[in-house]
Amino acid sequence: MDPYASLRYREFNIFLLVRFAMVFAWSMQFIVIEWQVYSLTKDPLSLGLIGLMEIIPAVGIALFAGHVVDQKEKRNLLIKCILGFSVISLGLFLVTLPSVERDFSQKGILYSIYALVFFGGLVRAFIGPTIFSLIALIVPKKIYPNAATWSSSTWQVASVLGPAFAGFSISWIGVHWSLCIIVAFSVLALLFLLQISRKPILNPKLGEPIFQSLKDGLRFVKNTKSILGALTLDMVAVLFGGAVALLPIYAQDILQVGSEGFGILRAAPAVGASITMLGSTRFPLHKNAGKKLLWAVFGFGVCIIVFGLSKLFWLSVAALFVSGAVDGVSMIIRQTILQLKTPDNMRGRVASVNSIFVGSSNELGAFESGVTAKLMGTVTAVVFGGCMTLLTVGGMAAFFPKFRKLDLSKDVEEQEGD
Repeated sequence: MDPYASLRYREFNIFLLVRFAMVFAWSMQFIVIEWQVYSLTKDPLSLGLIGLMEIIPAVGIALFAGHVVDQKEKRNLLIKCILGFSVISLGLFLVTLPSVERDFSQKGILYSIYALVFFGGLVRAFIGPTIFSLIALIVPKKIYPNAATWSSSTWQVASVLGPAFAGFSISWIGVHWSLCIIVAFSVLALLFLLQISRKPILNPKLGEPIFQSLKDGLRFVKNTKSILGALTLDMVAVLFGGAVALLPIYAQDILQVGSEGFGILRAAPAVGASITMLGSTRFPLHKNAGKKLLWAVFGFGVCIIVFGLSKLFWLSVAALFVSGAVDGVSMIIRQTILQLKTPDNMRGRVASVNSIFVGSSNELGAFESGVTAKLMGTVTAVVFGGCMTLLTVGGMAAFFPKFRKLDLSKDVEEQEGD
């Protein structure tokens, strides 16, 4: 198969630019907020609350968002999502004005940040399903796996540069002006998106009652065991492997490497994942996908344990790098399963379930890490999370042999033959 097949479509290249700009802005913003909140409070629980403030709305309206995505035109809906993100970023920029920090209490500023993160969770609930659905309307079905790989690779590259740039940006120009850069990238994403044409709505059940629509979406995920298994495995792994939420503590108090070191630590997993994903365009992962997914998550758990115990900066960076590399394998396989197994009229709802299982578990994992760090101590909390990830993999391998034997080769060949 041509490794650059999806890149031969102009609108898909524009879509990748949109995704890069948005992921860069979003990941950079999360890092800047983490740094600012921990600098204000010096409390690990405050970091966990950032994740909680985002996950409550993201999970709370996820299924409703999926229904809306399946009923609406995708490009215009994504425009509204980016506009919402831009307003939130502008709000964070204003909250960190020197005059605001001087005239308002620390608690008032902290609550304002949490409120804006909460509204960001509402926006996020719509962005994921919209992007997932839009890909399928830009490229032919036969190259879905290739498009999914490039889309995920773009996500990872932006995840590398966003956190790394955030760490250096905080050091060079401070939190306030770093947030100004984020606003600029969101506007850039909007300008790119306007170059993509509106797309048809492929759902034959327009106007379907919302509860029936949600019921159909949940039933489909429940009955499609390959999707359910992949989502469950990644959800638990990400939930208990949320060590990245505690990186400000490692950077400031344990490894003592400052904001520059924080940026490197935060970017290390995404660097590893990016290399994996770019390599997968030439070496597909669909053969023996079940076994590869299980081994990838097992390796992720081992890396989290090594990182938690490390007192050396280079070893910590290496552990996070490898964790990202194996997580990249997991992400590619999961996205391939979702693209191949989901019918066009259900993409929004299935992507919403995915966001509940996997996407939002990042934030819930951040909250879990913050709470366990408060109760157990930071190092113990990270090692505990890694051990729970290993137990999850062992349970899946032992009790779900059909998932262990999952192979997507036939599905990919059928798509290429269409």
